[in-house]
Amino acid sequence: MAHQINVFAQNKPGRLEHLTKTLLEAGINIRAITITGMEDFGVVKLLVDSPEKAYQALIKEGFTAYMKEIIAVIMRDQPGGLHEICQAMGTRGINIEDAYGFVIQEMKTALLVMEVEKIPEAEKVLVDSGFKVLSDEELYQI
Repeated sequence: MAHQINVFAQNKPGRLEHLTKTLLEAGINIRAITITGMEDFGVVKLLVDSPEKAYQALIKEGFTAYMKEIIAVIMRDQPGGLHEICQAMGTRGINIEDAYGFVIQEMKTALLVMEVEKIPEAEKVLVDSGFKVLSDEELYQI
């Protein structure tokens, strides 16, 4: 199962620098990042090449972090690519709780990383609909 690291962090100068320095010193490569800020706190979601190692390094430094199971699916990098995935999931009653996507130039494709409630069912829906779901090894090597 693939994972991302979710970190709750105080929304103040230097906090993100401390987080990224911690990962740098642990030899972690950040593949994708999203930051959602609120008044005093935010959530940083990290797709990294070694989630367990990143998690341990962040916990050791006092960050409030947890590993979250995710699905990574290849989608067409064309108009309608995201819609095809949303349609497959929606018509089968699978809710996409959170997601982010990015383009992988070397592969000439795009990737959608999703948090869903029913991961096994979601993976089956995607595969049955003709989508390629990446294994954790494939995802961490991107």
